[in-house]
Amino acid sequence: MLTRPLGQSGIQASAVALGTWVMGGWMWGGSDEDESVAAVHAAIDEGITLIDTAPIYGFGHSEVVVGRAIADRRDKVVLATKVGMVPNAPGGRLAFRSTALGPHEHGHIPVNIYNHPDSVRAEVELSLKRLRTDRIDLIQTHWQEEETPFEDTMGALVRLKEEGKVRAIGVCNATPEQMDRYRAVAPLDSDQEKFSMIDRGKADSGQNAYCAEHNIAVLAYSPMALGLLTGKVGPDREFPEGDLRRGKPRFERDNRVRVKAMLDAFEPVRAAHNCTLAQLVIAWTVRQHGVTHALVGARTPQQAIENAAAGRVDLTREQVEQMNALVAKHAPGIV
Repeated sequence: MLTRPLGQSGIQASAVALGTWVMGGWMWGGSDEDESVAAVHAAIDEGITLIDTAPIYGFGHSEVVVGRAIADRRDKVVLATKVGMVPNAPGGRLAFRSTALGPHEHGHIPVNIYNHPDSVRAEVELSLKRLRTDRIDLIQTHWQEEETPFEDTMGALVRLKEEGKVRAIGVCNATPEQMDRYRAVAPLDSDQEKFSMIDRGKADSGQNAYCAEHNIAVLAYSPMALGLLTGKVGPDREFPEGDLRRGKPRFERDNRVRVKAMLDAFEPVRAAHNCTLAQLVIAWTVRQHGVTHALVGARTPQQAIENAAAGRVDLTREQVEQMNALVAKHAPGIV
């Protein structure tokens, strides 16, 4: 398995990481806890060391599942979680309202982006309990808000690091200007951003280059575009109630036809490596400039095993350039 450092932290982690949003069940039409635990075990057995979760994934359920799964193998895992998406928060900015199934304008649970130092500490303490551990390897602010000074938030994270409760500090969904404010207080080890073949906005604007320049790891989330780039979400796939993909323009049939055309164009490269389309897309992701890790979800052990194998797909420079040209040709027509 290919491994890379998390910024300046001294922590090495697998380039292919396990994302556990789906294991919370919320917004994904439910999940099977035993199968989720088995998926985590399979990922670890196949060389994945970086596991990423968050308190908001299933309102704590994803962390509970991960905690159960790693209870007897904690030292094999680089554990990442987040702070800052807080139900019924006393401040910050409203992100959305939610029901048990997912965000809804009439939902009874308001969720705020709230990075106040007191809230950050309280969230970390709760995460430690749910995860059944005494330290979090990478703590990340999930989203950013202006009501709380960035310097105060970073100060709280640094104190938690000094206490040994966290080992490295990162952000998600942040701009270079916001990262500069964090970095004015202490080193920043990672930036988690949405990135895929069809989601390149921040990367193309220079954010990945900024992170590379300042030795900040880039953790690409949703590199498979919620499953759209796996090759398994064909034009006729239907999504159940409670699945966040249901009714979204990106998952309409016509768009899925366009995605299939792009994926079909990768066939010569896929065949050369005797890998799946999903493995090829993951391998391409971690070879983009500045991208150090790809967070890939899995519902089942089989999916986790397939994802892990992507860390052993060694694309040549010419193959990456060939795929880049095909992405440039097809992606502009994809929602």
